[in-house]
Amino acid sequence: MRILIADDHDLVRDTIAAYIQSDPENTVAPASNLQEALDHIDKDGPFDLVLLDFEMPGMNGLSGLAKALEANERKPVGIISGTAPVSVAEAALEAGAAGFLPKTMAAKSLLNAVRFMAAGETFAPVSFMAQRTEEAHEFDTLLSTREKEVLKGLSDGKANKEIARDLDLREVTVKLHVKTLSKKLNARNRTHAAMIAKEAGYL
Repeated sequence: MRILIADDHDLVRDTIAAYIQSDPENTVAPASNLQEALDHIDKDGPFDLVLLDFEMPGMNGLSGLAKALEANERKPVGIISGTAPVSVAEAALEAGAAGFLPKTMAAKSLLNAVRFMAAGETFAPVSFMAQRTEEAHEFDTLLSTREKEVLKGLSDGKANKEIARDLDLREVTVKLHVKTLSKKLNARNRTHAAMIAKEAGYL
């Protein structure tokens, strides 16, 4: 298989390449940013599989994925990342990525994932994707019923006064709930609290 790996961290890229090239049937072309990857594809592609680091220069979120998919003539393009949350993995798969690979994957698992994606299948580690369900469950045990109701109001963009009216509470009580749930979620403010909940798949 001919595989292109694009990552701006040389050590990470070389390590992943070494894993993949442990199978003598695989050859790896390196790139350090999206433009370099696109130039490689234009010159030597399409590749059997392209792996893009989500955080490298030029990616601009998932817009880089769309460019690579088009350049690689819709052949498999996967996302690799060491820091992106589950929500990014889900969005990448919805946008057409062949898979999502955390950089913490063991060599054998990574090699199997590469074979899987190159064969036209979609791959994402079950243990990684399950984090979202676990995080959502933690919200159920961490917050009181009333705090969950207030949090739902925050996520809907409602002001304290509106939430108070909807829940038949005093506005000062809603403010107190916002303060306590923000503390529990380590949120900087009400907007951040809603973002944290959405990121965890709770809302």
